[in-house]
Amino acid sequence: MSKYKPYPAYKDSGIEWLGEIPEHWEIKKLRYFFRFSKGLTITRANLVEEGIPCVSYGEVHSKFGFQVDPCKDDLKCVPKDYLTSSPSALLNKNDFIFADTSEDLEGAGNFTQLISYEPTFAGYHTIIARIEDDYHSRYVAYLFDSQEFRSQIQLAVKGVKVFSITQVLLRNSLGWLPTLKEQKEIANFLDQETTKIDTLIEKQQKLIELLKEKIVALAMREQINGEGIEERLRHLVEVISRPVTIEEGIEYESLGLYNRGRGLFHKPKKPGSDMGDSEFFYVEEGDLIISGQFAWEGAVTMATEKESGCVVSHRYPVVRGKKIDTEYLLALLFTEYGGFLLNESSRGSAGRNRPLNLKLLLNEKIRIPSLQVQSELKRLVKILSTAELKAQQAIDLLKERKTALISAAVTGKIDVRDCA
Repeated sequence: MSKYKPYPAYKDSGIEWLGEIPEHWEIKKLRYFFRFSKGLTITRANLVEEGIPCVSYGEVHSKFGFQVDPCKDDLKCVPKDYLTSSPSALLNKNDFIFADTSEDLEGAGNFTQLISYEPTFAGYHTIIARIEDDYHSRYVAYLFDSQEFRSQIQLAVKGVKVFSITQVLLRNSLGWLPTLKEQKEIANFLDQETTKIDTLIEKQQKLIELLKEKIVALAMREQINGEGIEERLRHLVEVISRPVTIEEGIEYESLGLYNRGRGLFHKPKKPGSDMGDSEFFYVEEGDLIISGQFAWEGAVTMATEKESGCVVSHRYPVVRGKKIDTEYLLALLFTEYGGFLLNESSRGSAGRNRPLNLKLLLNEKIRIPSLQVQSELKRLVKILSTAELKAQQAIDLLKERKTALISAAVTGKIDVRDCA
């Protein structure tokens, strides 16, 4: 940040977690420049494939944080009848949509902004925030995305396992505002700089995707054209069970899985007293972990050395290869055929609630791959694991820079009025 100059003069904001702000900026509660309402009172079962696009809290948390465009982004819909029955939940362009619940404190304050004129509804578990005309919505989007704004939300939310974000909480939250001209200049500057950072992140992700495509192509080619016999998975793999005896005075690090083959994430460590009533099992390097809830969405990954000693709940089946390499099984489940097997073994009809039936999956047949193909896939998966680690380190650094830049600009720590 050293290349950017500060503002000429500052004043104490009177807020400990905000510190000093430029002398001419003002601080207001959101109630004075926003109107708040709630999204549709529906469930996942009300969503359909065609109709009016709908942004629910799941999209805010996992897919389309910061901004959403239904003309480009893949959203579920609600029937057109809602246009007449629930007009208050229909969004305007530049409206903000906050998720009103979060399963972790870090997600409290997650939002997205509608950047399209396409008729779109705010869905279940959402709060609509509509800004007044004399404020620049893009600046406010960056304000909401700053660490400082998120911190005040996270300090105010209530909950233990689920954190609630209410309209009252948002109304009483503070926003710090330069002149309208400055708001536009700051937003333009951040648009330019964050686009550069996002492009670098996409390049890192693209390298990983290209390597995955090579792995998937080899595994699929073996299933189609290989000479091995077909065998049921239950004879080729073993289900792993390493039960954890939860103790109150010990901290445990749980794992979760992203969908679409995007790997896993580490949850914050918790003492045994906060682990709840679920059964937990230890993970070791080389384990294949499957999400029992979202296997049908490709939530499958392999544990690395970093995950050894971590735990997963009983909702995450763990298997290892017995007559085939675990790396081959991972590659196979990334293919269209593997996706078909996971989908067919996940039963249910209530929206995305389709738990995996592991017995059904293990009863499916696959072609036993040649030793040569297994060896090559083992090598490629090892390369992928190393590449993902390096790429993630680079991505984390880029995201840190992006976060720091946004916070510095929207709190006035740097003066970017002449940079945009």
